[in-house]
Amino acid sequence: MSEEIARLPERGEIPEEMTWDLAPLYSNTDQWEHDFAKLGKLTGDFCESKGKLDSSPEVLAGAFKKLDELERLLEKIYVHAHLKSDEDLGNSENRGRLDRIMSKYAEIEGEIAWFEPEILDLPEIKFQEYQDSSELKFYRRTLTELERSRKHMLSAPEERILGLASDLFATPRKTFSALNNADMKFPVVKDSEGKSVELTHGNFIKFLEEPEREVRKNAFEGMYDTFNSYRNTFASTLDGTIKQHAFSAKLRSYPSALAAALHSDNLPVTLYLNLISSINDGLPALHRYFKLRTEVMGLDKLDMYDIYNPLAPDAKVEVSWDDACKWVKNAMSPLGEEYGNVLGRAFSERWVDVLECRGKRSGAYSSGCYDSSPYILMNYHGTLNHVFTLAHELGHSMHSYYSNQAQDYHYAGYRIFVAEVASTVNELLLHHYLLGEKGGDAGFRTYLLNHLVDEIRGTVFRQTMFAEFEKALHEQAENSIPLTPDLLCESYYELNGKYHGEFVAPDKRIEMEWARIPHFYYNFYVFKYATGFSAAAALSRKLLDNEPGAHDAYLGFLKAGDTKDVLDIMKDAGVDLTKPEPVQAVIKLFDETVSELAGSF
Repeated sequence: MSEEIARLPERGEIPEEMTWDLAPLYSNTDQWEHDFAKLGKLTGDFCESKGKLDSSPEVLAGAFKKLDELERLLEKIYVHAHLKSDEDLGNSENRGRLDRIMSKYAEIEGEIAWFEPEILDLPEIKFQEYQDSSELKFYRRTLTELERSRKHMLSAPEERILGLASDLFATPRKTFSALNNADMKFPVVKDSEGKSVELTHGNFIKFLEEPEREVRKNAFEGMYDTFNSYRNTFASTLDGTIKQHAFSAKLRSYPSALAAALHSDNLPVTLYLNLISSINDGLPALHRYFKLRTEVMGLDKLDMYDIYNPLAPDAKVEVSWDDACKWVKNAMSPLGEEYGNVLGRAFSERWVDVLECRGKRSGAYSSGCYDSSPYILMNYHGTLNHVFTLAHELGHSMHSYYSNQAQDYHYAGYRIFVAEVASTVNELLLHHYLLGEKGGDAGFRTYLLNHLVDEIRGTVFRQTMFAEFEKALHEQAENSIPLTPDLLCESYYELNGKYHGEFVAPDKRIEMEWARIPHFYYNFYVFKYATGFSAAAALSRKLLDNEPGAHDAYLGFLKAGDTKDVLDIMKDAGVDLTKPEPVQAVIKLFDETVSELAGSF
């Protein structure tokens, strides 16, 4: 009898209580189509203001309100379509609706592209009068932001062309997503019990956490051999995306793609460069950790598949979904009763899509809109890492919930730069809770210390390595150097060697890791994980120490939305990210935790 192979369930085989409930958004397709049909009229109503913005502040205020109404509905329609599509990327009906709303988005962007250039065409004196008028008081921050972007704004016809081309520019990213999440198939490999299991994005890290080195090695080889067979396609999609970033930056007269990406958050380029510099200075601490791993594991050198498995394998835990929910909720007690009550709604109201199934988008995220719950996609496999992922994504969702409750739609959307702060605070609170609850067990305490070390390694050091790689890619594109598969692999392998040091001798397959990182398509996103962790470490310490005012300051941060520049919001919360101290403090925390971990063996 042939061996039965463990395969992913189909979507319809997942219990309903383990799926998200999207009915509050749209309970059926007809409702979605009804709202989709409204978009034309809302666009037309808004465009009636075209050519009239210089009439009075009242006319501009009315245009802002109509634009918010249009964009709010657009967001709702899009979010439902992308959530349904991500349930099963092979479902052509759901994918078709997503493609329709993305195309409509691009069409509408082209139709409304006149708005900001027309505002900036106002004579300087009139623009200042508008800023100071009572009718536009609510929109004063938006006008100030527009003024800051004046020199990078194109003419209305040019902005319209770019708006219409936005869907076209997204083609490389969409191609990557379809190939990475739907079309690629990975081999069947043996787990630690000798069972044949289909390798997936969702269970790959679980395999790398296995205590048996051969199991880790086979999964590692299976993953990257598969990616290597698509190396030319992945190089093409990434090259297209990076070129688009460089093209847009040049078109808008930014000195670099990096400067363009940081502009919307009003961040200095020095912040990005200083992060890389500080982390490079801290690499000896990372290398000391890898030295500890070689000693504990009894190896002369580590391979890349030797840096994820827990150093206390006997304490490895399998966590049920119910326990994961309880742990996370209990861990958030320093944030107060109200926070805990809202958090409970995430489970009772089914905000979370829990289990992996065939065709489902890999990874995890929090998503939603002003008119929906903040939904969470997961691919839960019962590992401690996945419990921390749940805490992380709930941090995003709670940030969205509080911001949406506190702010008008116009200012409710917080910037990506601060998005990783709330998520990482939750992770650190969970770590503290588990140390307190289960720290008496020496093996589990070692496991948790190891987990914190690996969390900092993965979020601060690894994401900064990605940020350094991304910076190099854009600089090459800006110098008309094509991103060939060989160039990408050589550059990544060299950088990987610098970060991992002399105690890691990596399998050459790691040179393909760049191909499986979706964040390289997000235009200088990854550095925000490292800065976010640095801020979160400081804020969580204040909360756990019951520092006077820390609780209210933190909730103020969650509610702030986009009412201030991100660096000012963080200063209000108690962290100054323009200074090196937050990053240096995280490196110090890492080094101290490595020392504590070493004392466990």
